[in-house]
Amino acid sequence: MTAASRLILSLSVFMMMIGFAYVFAINFEVDRALRSRMQRISEPLAMEHRKPQESLLYSIAIFIGLFIVRSGLLSFRTVDETRQTLRSAGLRNDLALGLFIGLKALLFGICILLALGASGLEGLAPGKIVLAGSIAGIFGLIVPDFVLKIRRRKFLKKIEAGLAEALDMLIICSDAGLGLEGGLQRVAVELETTHSAIAEELKITIGEMRLADSTSDALVALGTRTGLDSLKRLGTTLVQSMQYGTPITQALRTLSAELREEQLTRFEERAARLPVLLTVPMILFILPCVFLIVGGPAALGILGVMHHH
Repeated sequence: MTAASRLILSLSVFMMMIGFAYVFAINFEVDRALRSRMQRISEPLAMEHRKPQESLLYSIAIFIGLFIVRSGLLSFRTVDETRQTLRSAGLRNDLALGLFIGLKALLFGICILLALGASGLEGLAPGKIVLAGSIAGIFGLIVPDFVLKIRRRKFLKKIEAGLAEALDMLIICSDAGLGLEGGLQRVAVELETTHSAIAEELKITIGEMRLADSTSDALVALGTRTGLDSLKRLGTTLVQSMQYGTPITQALRTLSAELREEQLTRFEERAARLPVLLTVPMILFILPCVFLIVGGPAALGILGVMHHH
């Protein structure tokens, strides 16, 4: 087997492994979400009173993060932006900020130590050792931000997935005679098991409406917390309906229709990209099989003739 054939075979096996791993990860995520929903329905009280188990690394990371925040090593603007980013990703625990900063500090130190140790064992020059440690330290600082970005993207997708349904239920509640606060409370309760992300946002908005002096500020904050344009439009629509006395149900119906139209447009865009995305798998997996089936017998016949001669 030639070097080119080995390379092609290795790439094919690698792509198959990536594909299997991706399919397994999707199935595992769906199965875990389904189990979580079933557990919330069957054991609501147990889920409410259950406390997460804290490991030693978890406690150390929180301690280091809170120490860095309180020591003033980070500016107030940096801390506030980090806290806002964590909130937009669904991490609203009081210890989330300390955990995130502590993990960054731990990964920074661990990556530097590993790089320095590996460079020392390889016998590299001091300049190269310092360079390797610097690159590893930067890598340790970037990885938590990358993971947080992925989590934030998934959290916002979950909110967008349940927003249209939440609007439809809010319209039903308004038609039934419930007020804005009562309708939001009812929608949050009904969507807690199916769309927990949007239900959590609505619960936070209800709490702010009860505590804040102005209901408009709480509705505007519904969009500013996550930065989603759809939630900003919802908050603006509700505020304008309250200020000008227009029917809320009519405005919500229009907004729900617009959101569903935008969602359908995004699905059509994804479907239009499928032929392009399928080009590489077809070239790597399907075309070689077609060539073997079509040209294999002819190639074997030619080899047989050449062997006889």
